[in-house]
Amino acid sequence: MAESDQETQTHVVAGQESVEIPAVLPVLPVRDVVVFPGVTVPLAVGREKSLAALEEASESGFLIVASQRDPATEDPEYDQLHPVGCVVRVIRIIDARGHGKQAIVVGVVRTRLSPPIADAPAMRMRLDVLEDVDPAPSDTDAVWKNVVALAHRVIDLHDDYPDDWKTFVSGIPGAGLLADVVASTLPLPPEEKALLLAETNPTLRLERVAAHLEREVTIAETQRALNRDSDSDDIEPGRRERLLRRRMRELEKELGDADPSIREAEELRERIDAANLPEAAREQAERELKRLAALPQLAPDRHLIRTYIEWMADLPWSEESEDKLDLPAAREILDADHHDLEKVKDRILEFLAVRKLAPDAKSPILCFVGPPGVGKTSLGRSIARTMGRTFARASLGGVRDEAEIRGHRRTYVGAMPGRIIQSLRRAGTRNPIFLLDEIDKLGGDFRGDPSSALLEVLDPEQNHAFSDHYIEIAFDLSRVLFIATANTLSTIPPALLDRMEVIELPGYTERDKLVIARRHLVPKQIEAHGLAPERIRVGDDALDKIVREYTREAGVRNLDRFIATLMRKAARRTAGKSEAPAIEIDAEFVADALGAPPHLPEAAERTEMPGVVVGLAHTSHGGDILFIEATVARAGDGVRLRLTGQLGEVMRESAEAALSWVRANAEKIGVAPAIFESCEIHLHVPAGAVPKDGPSAGVTLVTALVSALTGRKASGKIAMTGEISLRGRVLPVGGIKDKILAASRAGIDTVILPRRNEKDLVDVPDEVRSQIELQLVDTIEEVLEQALEDPD
Repeated sequence: MAESDQETQTHVVAGQESVEIPAVLPVLPVRDVVVFPGVTVPLAVGREKSLAALEEASESGFLIVASQRDPATEDPEYDQLHPVGCVVRVIRIIDARGHGKQAIVVGVVRTRLSPPIADAPAMRMRLDVLEDVDPAPSDTDAVWKNVVALAHRVIDLHDDYPDDWKTFVSGIPGAGLLADVVASTLPLPPEEKALLLAETNPTLRLERVAAHLEREVTIAETQRALNRDSDSDDIEPGRRERLLRRRMRELEKELGDADPSIREAEELRERIDAANLPEAAREQAERELKRLAALPQLAPDRHLIRTYIEWMADLPWSEESEDKLDLPAAREILDADHHDLEKVKDRILEFLAVRKLAPDAKSPILCFVGPPGVGKTSLGRSIARTMGRTFARASLGGVRDEAEIRGHRRTYVGAMPGRIIQSLRRAGTRNPIFLLDEIDKLGGDFRGDPSSALLEVLDPEQNHAFSDHYIEIAFDLSRVLFIATANTLSTIPPALLDRMEVIELPGYTERDKLVIARRHLVPKQIEAHGLAPERIRVGDDALDKIVREYTREAGVRNLDRFIATLMRKAARRTAGKSEAPAIEIDAEFVADALGAPPHLPEAAERTEMPGVVVGLAHTSHGGDILFIEATVARAGDGVRLRLTGQLGEVMRESAEAALSWVRANAEKIGVAPAIFESCEIHLHVPAGAVPKDGPSAGVTLVTALVSALTGRKASGKIAMTGEISLRGRVLPVGGIKDKILAASRAGIDTVILPRRNEKDLVDVPDEVRSQIELQLVDTIEEVLEQALEDPD
């Protein structure tokens, strides 16, 4: 050794005993162990440097034991050790037969760790003793007595602790030694024990030990109370099981070595308890939980069972949002979010009024039917905001598998619940506003018919016990307000349609579109494109030009796109210019930004020659005008009828009925009967790539035939709709409001309608009725008189 290493120091350790310790000592890093002065501890030594330190300590009998900050560190450096260690006397070294050595040591004195003076073969550092400060006796006595009393209480609460320990604790002579001995026996983490070792004030050390003893007393008393409760003969079996499980969790928490599979099962049990499941669901979850607990940790079915239990625990079996039933406030929200749509708003307010008077009333099943872009989906969100409910949406377009609705059975790989249960889980409540979007586009194939699965969902008499194939437990859907959306009713199965209350959302008038653009679309697009509202002005002439010349739709979707295009053009002009002038968007700006208008008035131009008549059609996109063209040519013997333009079976039959009426009434309408001896009549409906069908073009077909046969032109400002009979009667048809709105958009002045459709005119906005003359007819003769020019 170097000369400095031979220096010794004298230290008073316990009582009047003094020992001489070398000034430089080897260091023994240890994992998860803290040695206190006056305490005897066995240490397992196996690392190379640790064995070298122990070998060196065999000469002097002393070494420094230092606790590692991270037990995973194999070869700790100086800064990876806690700052205070303990000088120990090595009492005995035992060979562990190929597994290192075991040393029995007793703590002597605290020491502050200093930078090592050597690192091989063992870490060595100079001794820097930390002596306890001398506290005032008056401060120490009360704390000392409290620690002794608490230690006695802990011994009393543990039946496996001998009573002799009380005598031992009471006989410890010093406050510091008492704190060290008790601290060494407490089940504390190494970090906390290292803090106690670093404390040199015995009184403060006793106070911290007392706090830990009080915690131990509380735990022991709780466990004893649980033991009494669980051993009682009067306790219910379910409560006994919960108490025993709680006790087991407490013990595992104290031990810190609970089995992972047990922890997993207990976590799932806590989630089940918190979910407030109905009785049948709880029993099913408990059965699956027992199966999970019985499986090995690596069993392939564990994750399947766990996923199922998580679904059971996450579903909102009892979670419910409170409805807002303030009718005036609801009306304000609906009016702020949507223009017009009075029928829908009134129906929602009626539902809120009923809910206010009868809270347990069943929710209606609504179906919003209308062309694209009229606000069906956004209206569902608005209703959810009005009622204070969460909003859930499931898109049904293109769904062909019944399992998408009812879920897959758990026997299948990758099985999951259906879209109904999945959406409810995301919503988090059992009474959301649930939007079934595009219900008219459901399909069906060999995997089943989703529309049949929806029969149970949308039936108020059945949906209180909806059964998903994955969950296998009845779930109550009666509190859900289902809203379906569709573009047409023709593709919805009758049984499904019968379960829904249909509310039609017709297309918007030009005035409606201008109001919607001004109130909603323009502010939305200005914000979306990062423009300052005060730096851009959109004129009414610009919006009017877009509505009249660039969009001919029932909704406002294309209108929104064109406004977005204008905002992009405006953003390009202002981007990067701090002093850019305000932009004025007028009709000229629109023409420059959007190019040539795709829609211009063409009815008058196309009907300049005989045989062309303007008709009205009702499609899934709303109302529209169509042109029916007829030509007559001599050919062979008799009459031949040619039909083109992708006409459906019903429309073909209407054309045959129209020709039969014209032949039967030829003389009356000014057609020479001889012409039918040898001619070919060709009826064509342009837009040949678009399929067309339905009986409502009957009057248009007759008018086109008569126009072609007589040479009398039809007015380009007149459009018509109506089914015909062989007796010349004009029969009622559907979609009257949408057809009249389409005529208004196309610049038509007069619309000829069946008289029996007069009742449908109440739905036509007053502004449209003031612009268009509506002619009600009963017979084909009246139609011809109104539509064709005078023979003279």
